[in-house]
Amino acid sequence: MRTSTRISAVAFAGALALTSLTACGDGSTSASGGKNDKVKIMVGGLDKVIYLPAMLTERLGYFKEEGVSVQLLTEPAGVQAETALVSGDVQGTVGFYDHTLDLQVKGKQVESVVQFSQAPGEVEIVSNEAAGDVRSAKDFKGKKLGVTGIGSSTDFLTKYLAVSNDVKTSEFTPVAVGAGQTFISALQQGSIQGGMTTDPTVATILDKKLGKILIDMRTPEGSKQALGGLYPSSSLYMQTEWVNSHKDTVQKLANAFVKTLKWMSTHSADEIAAKMPADYAQGGGTALYAQAIESTLPMFTTDGVMPADGPATVERVLKAFNPNLKNAKVDLAKTYTTEFVKKAS
Repeated sequence: MRTSTRISAVAFAGALALTSLTACGDGSTSASGGKNDKVKIMVGGLDKVIYLPAMLTERLGYFKEEGVSVQLLTEPAGVQAETALVSGDVQGTVGFYDHTLDLQVKGKQVESVVQFSQAPGEVEIVSNEAAGDVRSAKDFKGKKLGVTGIGSSTDFLTKYLAVSNDVKTSEFTPVAVGAGQTFISALQQGSIQGGMTTDPTVATILDKKLGKILIDMRTPEGSKQALGGLYPSSSLYMQTEWVNSHKDTVQKLANAFVKTLKWMSTHSADEIAAKMPADYAQGGGTALYAQAIESTLPMFTTDGVMPADGPATVERVLKAFNPNLKNAKVDLAKTYTTEFVKKAS
């Protein structure tokens, strides 16, 4: 499904949910007796397993249970989802936590309110043709490497892997190829020699024998090996001003997402896959999709709480290559809050 089609389909589905939740008007009540709140959330790829809690929460009925009407929208890259938040088109973004640091030094105050994961969930893939020449990040020099978008978290992480292995960011070419079929096509056609992507794209590439895993960051152990520590990534982040003026609504969202994270920790990959839309398997079938979820599950937190040392790892990674952050003072305490998830727990 093309991105534009999926956006329309998700928006329509969100509109239907919005209609059903607010059929009694703006004063309709939830099971808990409170008024339904309306929130738009942009996701940096709804069908990516790393952002699975967004749609899963909808499918489990937890938004409705908490009395919040959520419209889920999708963009192919986190940087585009970030733009939608900053422009005020949406109230929340499901994307990588590292954007909160990048935005702070640009004068925009946003914060993670629910931390979905403690590892990137990303994989650096290399095509079969290039596998002989690219055996580690030291071999990125002179290569074209796929990222979801320029300025996206895949772009950030690729640059870090390069510079930490003595390859300058000017010595390789990042290519914005999105995810899913567009990434796979670029790899097949030789437009890129490798790139960073997530499941289910990873599972599909391996199943079709189109490439090999070079660096795997889908687990806390993989994150520590590649990045030197836990790397909090997928999260619900929002503008701080909006959070402070809508605390009741944010609490409902946190309650719903924490319920989902706990549910995920007590159910199998097959059970999770069965709850998700069929087309999220990207044509690979239910079994392959469940396998993709199984590979990525270790990255998720069970309580939505930010890992204690995670923000410092993210700051160190970003400062290694980002000139905007390198000499900037970042107030990490303002990039996330645990206020809502601790109440939810």
